Amino acid sequence: MERTGKIMRRSIYTFLQNYQFFTISAALLVLPFSVSILLSQAFLTFSSSLLPTIHDRLQSLFYAAGFPPSSQFFTILNLKLSQTISSFIFTLPFTISFLLIGKSCIIQALNQNKPSFPPSFSSFISLYCSLLITYIWNSFLILSANATAFSVIFIAFNCVEGFGYLSPTFLLFLSPAAAILYSIILANSLIICNLALVSSGVERCGGHIAILKACVMIRGRTSAALSLALPVNLAMAAVEALFQYRIVRAYHIYGKPRSSMAVEGLFIAYMYSLLVVLDTIVSCVFFKSCKAGCWRDQDGTHTYPIEIAEEGCKAFENTRISVELP
Repeated sequence: MERTGKIMRRSIYTFLQNYQFFTISAALLVLPFSVSILLSQAFLTFSSSLLPTIHDRLQSLFYAAGFPPSSQFFTILNLKLSQTISSFIFTLPFTISFLLIGKSCIIQALNQNKPSFPPSFSSFISLYCSLLITYIWNSFLILSANATAFSVIFIAFNCVEGFGYLSPTFLLFLSPAAAILYSIILANSLIICNLALVSSGVERCGGHIAILKACVMIRGRTSAALSLALPVNLAMAAVEALFQYRIVRAYHIYGKPRSSMAVEGLFIAYMYSLLVVLDTIVSCVFFKSCKAGCWRDQDGTHTYPIEIAEEGCKAFENTRISVELP
């Protein structure tokens, strides 16, 4: 597989080579989703009862599960989870429509010699349906990852409390360990989900098959995937902070929206859309790099090393399944 720096350079080169297509067609398709993401933070914080309701529900759930109420880790985690869930509900219509449509166009353009817009209707519909089904399965995967992380953290805290070591000093060291564990589980889940979306678009296989392929593909390449995802996600976080500073802060100062704020906010949302487009290109290049580097046989087929357990045996055996890929 290619190095991380080379993959990033190829992605930027691809973006610049087809600059007009990606900055006009693809970015404008993703723009409504970007606007919803940026507005969701300000709207849910100041103008909606959804966030306090979810926050109270999660707080009651944490207390009922036996998590220590004095831990700052669970206080911060409760707030961030409440914001994430609220933003997910607020932006869901834009995600399953504009975001997936934009990703479909980008993936289809990268699979052609020259990007064309609009794409053929039949191929576009099949690609979009694959992405939509995979996105639904990805949602269940993220939910399962969070449930698994909370279960492990719950068992760890209760075991420590059962042995009588849950002192404020020990809790101070245990909370960062829990935060690191949760971050690792969530980061790996997000990488798999992102790669599964690309796989479903490139190979036209949606649902759990795309997730399984992504899990096999990411084996041994987690650090490279994290290195590729980190710069784009940091840039997205910077754009969100810029929106909070320039738009939300100005709204609280003046007490009402102004035309200059709308124009500037739209420009910031367009910057966010460009980062979404670039993130999709990076994922596509990374997917092709993994596929080309590992699974090509002499006869032109691709092999997926999958561990399966045969009936009546306690040990796992490695089975290689050859499938034709386009």
